[in-house]
Amino acid sequence: MSKSKNKRKKHGETMADKADRHVLYQEAVQCVEAEIDFVDETFKEIRGRHAVTLREDFCGTANTSCEWVRRRPANRAVGVDLDTEVLAWGEEHNVGALKAGKDRIELIAEDVLTVQTGQTDAVLAMNFSYWIFRERQQLLGYFKRIRETLTDDGIFFLDAYGGYDAHKVTKDRHKFDGFSYIWDQAVYHPVTGYMQCHIHFRFPDGSRMNKAFAYEWRLWSLPEIQELLNEAGFSKVVIYWQGADEDTGEGDGEFEPETEGDADPAWIVYIVAEK
Repeated sequence: MSKSKNKRKKHGETMADKADRHVLYQEAVQCVEAEIDFVDETFKEIRGRHAVTLREDFCGTANTSCEWVRRRPANRAVGVDLDTEVLAWGEEHNVGALKAGKDRIELIAEDVLTVQTGQTDAVLAMNFSYWIFRERQQLLGYFKRIRETLTDDGIFFLDAYGGYDAHKVTKDRHKFDGFSYIWDQAVYHPVTGYMQCHIHFRFPDGSRMNKAFAYEWRLWSLPEIQELLNEAGFSKVVIYWQGADEDTGEGDGEFEPETEGDADPAWIVYIVAEK
């Protein structure tokens, strides 16, 4: 028996054993309130009305969809994901926790390329999830499919990250209350843009949750994404660049339209594509 197993037998479960990876992800990676603020305000600014229906692709635990239905009694959401385990978790912990609106959210375990959800005002593909489509024709096909699912004045919201640190094999650590979050860019192939990325969690007792989440995708550039969206038929594509705090240099959470950007080591943007 290994030393680690002896320790567990003697002292009981570790913090990693007790932790829920979905809870950790939602705390460390997501800020659904700010994300929905951006979607809601930007749609209203562009279209002069509030969006009512929203489809969240690659929805995971549907945390964002739940935030959407909390905003207004008329709001409805559909979450789509292939992972039945994570959808079941979201149904129990996020949808189940809603004080109102459970009947205004639907979770569907299907492929985003083929699922039939009807037309919606807004479609979201966040947390770089659409990068799972590593071939140009795949991503173009997805964008075309999304355009078809939007209402006549619908808007597609995506995010992307980049900067010269994005092309490195590196680890980025952040501390949270009771755990540390590690973003691990484990593999990068410059010729193809192929990446393997992992999320690990570390705890004060020394225990670890390695590869709590793992991704294989392509590091798409902003020009490539914009060109594909235009080719898919979207009438207008705008990049919203995140500003930086003057004191820390960290992102300030404010996103404004930008046509050039800065040669930063790391940046995050929202991409807004109008049908």
